[in-house]
Amino acid sequence: MIIKDLILSRWIYPLLKNEKVTGFFAFMLIGSCLFAQSGIPELMPVTQTYVLQNVQIVVRPGQIISGGTVIIQDGLIQAAGKDIAIPAHARKIKADSMFVYAGFIEGLSQSGIPRPESAAGATGPRTPGGQGQQRPRVSDPWNPTYEESGITPYVRVRDVFKSDDKSLEEMRKLGFTAAQVYPIGKMLPGQASLVSLGIGKNADELLLKENTALVASFTPASGAFPSTIIGVMSRFRELYKNAIRLQEYQKSYGSNPVNVNRPIADKCLESFFPVLDGKIPFIFQAPDMKSVYRVQALKNELKFGVHYADVKEGYYVGDLLKSEGKPIIISLDLPKAADEKKPVADSSKNAAPKDLEMEALKARTAEELKRLEGQAAKLAALGLPFSFSTVGVKSTDIKETLRRMIKAGLTEDQALAALTTTPAAQLGVSNRFGTVEKGRAANLVVSDKSYFDEKSSVRYVFIDGKIFEYEGKPAPKAGANASAGGKAAEAPKVAGKWSYTIKAPGMNSEGILTFKGSGSDLTGEWTSSQVPGTNPISNISVEGNKLSFTSNISMGARQINLDFNLSVDGNSLSGTVGVGTFGTFDVSGAKIDGQ
Repeated sequence: MIIKDLILSRWIYPLLKNEKVTGFFAFMLIGSCLFAQSGIPELMPVTQTYVLQNVQIVVRPGQIISGGTVIIQDGLIQAAGKDIAIPAHARKIKADSMFVYAGFIEGLSQSGIPRPESAAGATGPRTPGGQGQQRPRVSDPWNPTYEESGITPYVRVRDVFKSDDKSLEEMRKLGFTAAQVYPIGKMLPGQASLVSLGIGKNADELLLKENTALVASFTPASGAFPSTIIGVMSRFRELYKNAIRLQEYQKSYGSNPVNVNRPIADKCLESFFPVLDGKIPFIFQAPDMKSVYRVQALKNELKFGVHYADVKEGYYVGDLLKSEGKPIIISLDLPKAADEKKPVADSSKNAAPKDLEMEALKARTAEELKRLEGQAAKLAALGLPFSFSTVGVKSTDIKETLRRMIKAGLTEDQALAALTTTPAAQLGVSNRFGTVEKGRAANLVVSDKSYFDEKSSVRYVFIDGKIFEYEGKPAPKAGANASAGGKAAEAPKVAGKWSYTIKAPGMNSEGILTFKGSGSDLTGEWTSSQVPGTNPISNISVEGNKLSFTSNISMGARQINLDFNLSVDGNSLSGTVGVGTFGTFDVSGAKIDGQ
């Protein structure tokens, strides 16, 4: 190592500063010297110093340096501002007039946590209730194990995180460089941790801060107690109070074990100790208004620190959240935007009468969508800082969702704060991430236009100083939507009845999909061999041959969301359906009636 450092400092760096030495020669020289002296199997990069010149530096929300320079060296921001001397050996990045932001942070995420497609009968702690799992068989539903109950607060991210999971690259392309990740599960899925979204051989190489919180939700167990929300709340109280007793007993035994029975270790209850000590909070998932009130009731009774997460109905409880003064992580999971095209009025005598009930339903749906889109603006107007949760969100929908929130009243600075400074503050890492300043980690996003511009593209992402380069959006080709014969490709004919089969491990579900109307007036309903009655379909979207829609069903006190994503080819269809936390399953079908 000493020989290598001497070679670099005395010979290589001076050569790099000499502009007459070509990049290729310097690359070969460094590679041969390092390989010969240390036996490193991979060639080192020519330089780990980069410079972005004449860029718009968004230091933090509301503070921009125009025509500035950013220097990145050895994984850190060495300088950010104007009139900065540029090292001779720095690689100059083509980013003239582009926008430079601090790397985005997912406030709550499951990036890097794989979702098994099938794990029949699995009840282990790694992915309890994970997507695609068959419901486990429980020998004693009224006295299940922790794992069978969905109670696994001892599961660590480092044990289930996959550094090569494709979701990491998907989020990097959007400008995300770090995420607070937690395991897949139900009532108490495990411990959250802050991880880098860079390249690493294993989870340990990407772990930034372990055990940042315990994650909890009101998701009941499958086929075992607690199988209702009320049961979940009761079980949570029991576990929390038992954890207090166990901690007190352990402390008492540790100070004076004479004539005292040794306390029995319990990995589940011991996972609560950092919360009891005030070192970490609970991140409680509270997507709806009732869940927010339930979290408040538990928090006030048991006296624990909490972050409200996956919030979707903050529009209704903004004043309550403001009075609570607790960190908020709002969901980026929005229903699909309604098609704004107005149907052409049919003034003929044969025009069908309006379905008043359907019209009223559409109006209520549109009004509720406005509230969901306006949640972020409402909370921001109340002075409440928040970060974003990407749990259950398609990466391809994130930028559009942000633009929808901005269109609904959120400012770009407020959106940027939710992506950078606020999650950094919530995670206690503001001294490392969230701003473009000297000494901070070189986690940066470079966009060819303002990030929130509809036509913008992320061109470069830096994570710990490592560069990821992306192509800009290609210009649309003339006639891109036309077929080889010069005619526009016809949209699939969806109206009519379709038989379908949902394939799940050990059990298939069959039924009928019925669609009426066309274009933005499509309506639908479905039946199933597993669900009684007829269920309405909403958020119908047809793009090319892609058909997507949503629905929900009631299972006791639970509302299960269904998210269909299908491809239509003539009279056949195929694709997938997401069934809440139960998994994502294959769908196939055929048209049986209709034009």
